[in-house]
Amino acid sequence: MDFLVKFAEAFIGMFEKGGETFIDMFTGIIPTLICLILAVNALIKIIGEERIDAFARKTTKNIILRYTLFPFLAVFFLTNPMAYTFGKFLPERQKPAFYDSTVSFFHPITGLFPHANAAELFVYMGIAQGITTLGHSTGPLAIRLFIVGLIVILIRGILTERITIAMMKRQGISVTD
Repeated sequence: MDFLVKFAEAFIGMFEKGGETFIDMFTGIIPTLICLILAVNALIKIIGEERIDAFARKTTKNIILRYTLFPFLAVFFLTNPMAYTFGKFLPERQKPAFYDSTVSFFHPITGLFPHANAAELFVYMGIAQGITTLGHSTGPLAIRLFIVGLIVILIRGILTERITIAMMKRQGISVTD
């Protein structure tokens, strides 16, 4: 009988923990995210969607900038998860590759710019603690991680774009702007 009571308590405890997590998110990240969305939308209205769209088009004409600079700007200024909204300035065939590049850059940017993905900072800090324990600076690690991150997101972006275009053609979907 004691086993059933402990099982029932553990079972309901799991849902209570889920509720606590939901409330933490509802009182923590969700209001921040809503304020960030409002601020970004206000900034877009102030600057003008046409100007931002023109800047995005110029930046993304070059495939290298499209999968390095553009995701960097998105992650640096909008952080996780708002950075994905920059995809709205791209044609459909480039959106999956932009998403892939952006999501792949959230960890490499953390060493130099912790605000970009504060939720993942604990991973970088764990690695950095090992480096500092050995008596080394974390600066070179952060820079190397950032540079390798840019290279990786470029490769992922190019490959994902090519795969997306091939799949669109196979399904008979137009790949022109």
